[in-house]
Amino acid sequence: MGSVGVFDSGLGGLTTVRAIHRLLPFQDIIYLGDTARVPYGNRGCEVIKRFASANARFLLGYKVETLVIACGTVSTVALDELRRLSPVPVLGVVEPACRQAVGATKNKRVGLIATKATAASRAYERTIAGLDADVEVFGNPCPLFVPLVENGRFRAGDAVIETVAAEYLAPLKAAGVDTLILGCTHYPLLKGIISDYMGEGVALIDAGEAVAAALAGSAVRAANENRGGGTTRYLVTDDEDKFGELAEIFLQNPTIGLVERVDIGEI
Repeated sequence: MGSVGVFDSGLGGLTTVRAIHRLLPFQDIIYLGDTARVPYGNRGCEVIKRFASANARFLLGYKVETLVIACGTVSTVALDELRRLSPVPVLGVVEPACRQAVGATKNKRVGLIATKATAASRAYERTIAGLDADVEVFGNPCPLFVPLVENGRFRAGDAVIETVAAEYLAPLKAAGVDTLILGCTHYPLLKGIISDYMGEGVALIDAGEAVAAALAGSAVRAANENRGGGTTRYLVTDDEDKFGELAEIFLQNPTIGLVERVDIGEI
């Protein structure tokens, strides 16, 4: 089995890489973070599709055998287009996260936090409706979460992130959701803050972990069962030094290896 290509608009997809490392320690990974154009969540759909297609084509040039879209925005806006252009399977975060949420909710009230583009697409609502029409989804865009996380503002006790989180989460808490989808792969770093605010009774669904679990349940696992430890390459479109520093936090690993800057065009 060849490498799995994983891409995100920046660092958030590293939470998916961390989950793949845990579930498939034998898997080779090529990670592309489009750090020159992050964030995607506040951009128009056509721009997101153009960026996503460029990222996918770049990774396909490495002969990857599966593409994992570790970006909620791209998964909701451009997944169909990427599947049309890709000769290999493409996994997005939406369906796996929705399946976990539907399985977790007891009161049929599911919350969603995501970027503006993801929230506007209503992809999660449509997918959940197809899985269980009785589940009601309460969504709220959180445009400040990505830039705050990428600037290191995600720790408990940080007044800025705690204030922003309370503002975004208040409507969902008031709605009585018992399950909350973290619809952007940056958000797992905020799990502690989100859980403290929402309360222990609310299940948090990590979209990045959900797609990693879907990958682990596919033919990829069978193809790699007898292999040794896998390798991971990290490619970025800007500022490899900053990426390397923050990647250690996202991966929860002090040694991530070499980070390479690449040119994928149209930067």
